[in-house]
Amino acid sequence: MLSPADSLAPDWLVVPEDVNSLADGVWPASAARDEEGALVIGGMPAAQIVREHGTPVLVLDEDEVRGRARAFHDSFASAAAQHGTTARVYYAGKAFLSTAVARWVTEEGLNVDVCTRGELEVALAAGVDPARIGFHGNNKLPSEIDRAVSVGVGTIIVDSAIEIERVAAAAERLGTVQKVLVRVNSGVHAETHDFLATAHEDQKFGMPFTDAETAVARIRELSWLEFVGIHCHIGSQIFGVAGFRESASRVLELHEKLREGGEIPILNLGGGFGIAYTSVDDPTPIEQLATEIVDVVAAGCAQRGIPLPILAFEPGRAIVGTAGVTLYEVGTTKPVRLGSGAERLYVSVDGGMSDNARPALYGAQFSARIASRTSTAEPALARVVGRHCESGDIVVDHEYLPADVAPGDLLAVPATGAYCASLASNYNHVPRPAVVAVSGGTSRVIVRGETIDDLLARDAGITQNEGAR
Repeated sequence: MLSPADSLAPDWLVVPEDVNSLADGVWPASAARDEEGALVIGGMPAAQIVREHGTPVLVLDEDEVRGRARAFHDSFASAAAQHGTTARVYYAGKAFLSTAVARWVTEEGLNVDVCTRGELEVALAAGVDPARIGFHGNNKLPSEIDRAVSVGVGTIIVDSAIEIERVAAAAERLGTVQKVLVRVNSGVHAETHDFLATAHEDQKFGMPFTDAETAVARIRELSWLEFVGIHCHIGSQIFGVAGFRESASRVLELHEKLREGGEIPILNLGGGFGIAYTSVDDPTPIEQLATEIVDVVAAGCAQRGIPLPILAFEPGRAIVGTAGVTLYEVGTTKPVRLGSGAERLYVSVDGGMSDNARPALYGAQFSARIASRTSTAEPALARVVGRHCESGDIVVDHEYLPADVAPGDLLAVPATGAYCASLASNYNHVPRPAVVAVSGGTSRVIVRGETIDDLLARDAGITQNEGAR
């Protein structure tokens, strides 16, 4: 054990009383230890999941996704009803999208937000009603716009003056009127990583308020477009409501001004609601978020003497994030002693930044526990790393694991349901892992894992016979 004086652990990381414990809120509600001490998710033992599907594998608890989708729908609907309006909740598909997930969230009452042709086609393949789809993105390709308009996407969120003309041209060619929202920058700087803050001025999304007024005026001139609302998203992984409160107040000033040219039925305040990745994270409960945000908007509208519009929100991570647990197999362990005498245990697993790029991209913190057993060994400060040729290939930067963690152990990393599979790559020509849904003691593949043959099939320099394995 390291003394506090020479420990490499950050201040926020505390030595756990039980190194086998599963912190509330970080893991799916179904996660537990069985009588033998092994991790169980959705009624499925981790070892059985691995026997059936291998490692690495992203395990997604279907009931957790459905429950959180339902909670967001019901909480915002109830909060809106208290003020005489309605709420629409869009699942932000960028967090993680498959046909199964699209069906789960829409069956629980949510709409779907997409931002590429690929995401759109997944939603359509899942049977999602196009009228319940919102199309985002700062550079929608003309072909993507044509496809969205042709299938009857409910709303397109325009991000620039150029897009206004492109959407109008597509609608005219197809002989239809397309509903659009205008994305604006409120200037509120969310307290998050710089790359996750999306409403400050010097970045690629949206328009400043002054440009938005001109954009809306242009939309109202075009008979093939119908302006239905303003959109603003302040960032991601945000705790509390202070940022949403300030942003809503500023957007309402613009909303009031734009109403001089006609009614504006929708106000979309985006998403960005945070989740717990470690035991010290304290995300705001869904019910509190909904009540406080809607109360702020309602008060702002009442102060200005304007009707409360339909309110829209776009959670993604907050729905799917805690439903995901990635299972790895430990390959090697290596104690590394520094000149100060402090020691860290490096634990290498059979995945890494190819299946979880968030630590490398954002310095994101995750948790980890041995999944195949419990241990009575003393906690050791560990760093879980991947198998890629990068020193930044870190899965869990700081964690206490049992000192006897060893090759062959299964290691579980929770809160990987969002932005892990969707950011996955083939770095070092490593196949992307399967995504497996669990519920009621059963498992099924919802996204097939890649094989080496899949990788070779894309190499145009290999003939079919040479690529066969």
